[in-house]
Amino acid sequence: MKRLKIFLFLLAAAPVVAFAAGASVHLDKAPVNLTDKESLQRGARVFVNYCLNCHSASVMRYSRLEDLGLTEEQITDNLMFAADKPGETMKVGMAKTDGKAWFGAAPPDLSVIARSRGADWLYTYLRAFYRDDSTVTGWNNTVFDKVGMPHVMWNLQGEMAPVYKTQGGHDVIERLELVKPGSVTLAQYDAMVGDLVNYLVWMGEPAQVQRKQLGVIVLLFLAVFFVVAYYLKKEFWKDIH
Repeated sequence: MKRLKIFLFLLAAAPVVAFAAGASVHLDKAPVNLTDKESLQRGARVFVNYCLNCHSASVMRYSRLEDLGLTEEQITDNLMFAADKPGETMKVGMAKTDGKAWFGAAPPDLSVIARSRGADWLYTYLRAFYRDDSTVTGWNNTVFDKVGMPHVMWNLQGEMAPVYKTQGGHDVIERLELVKPGSVTLAQYDAMVGDLVNYLVWMGEPAQVQRKQLGVIVLLFLAVFFVVAYYLKKEFWKDIH
C-alpha cells in the first residue's frame, strides 16, 4: 500500500516536474498558419535550400508539395536538388556515419520534428544561435546548449553575441544582440524562420487541416443526431413512463 501511494504521488507530480524542467528557457510563439499556402511554399524553399543538405525528411515525397499549390514543374525545377523524380522521398546523400564524425551525432530526420519538439521550440531555437569560440563549430545556442549543429543560416541573420547579467552569483545570458549584420534584417530573418517552422509543422502532418475540418463536421453530425435520438427515445418510451 505504501509503495502504491508513492507511485501515485510521483505520477501526480510528473507534470509539475516536467513544467519546472522546461520553464528555464523562454519560448517565443511561432507564427503557424497552415492555411497560408504562400508561407508554406516559402518555408519549403528554405527547407530544401538550408535543411535538406544534412537533414532528411524520409517520409515526405516531393510530389506531396503539390498540396501547397505548386505544380510538378515548379517542384522539379526549384525544389528538387537531391532526387530525380517527384515521387521520391526527401533523402540526403550524406551517410549517417559521416554526419556523426563531422557533427558528433548524425543529423536527425526532420519528418516529424515539429511534432516531437514543438513549433515554439523550433522557432526560438533557429533564432537563438550566437558566436562561441569554445565550441567545435564556433556556434552555440541559448535553447540547446553546446549543440553540435552549426548555424547554417548565419549569412542571413548575421552574427549574434550574448549579453550577460548576474543572477544568483553566476553570469547568465540575458539576451542576444546583433554584432555583424547578415544579408537580411532581423525582422526578415524572423519571418523566414516563421515560414520554415510553418512548413515543418505542415510536413509533420500534411492532412492536419483536413483532419480538423472533418472532425468539426463529425461533431456537428453527432450533435444533430443526439437531438434526433433523444426525441426518438422519448417517443418510443412515452407509453411505458
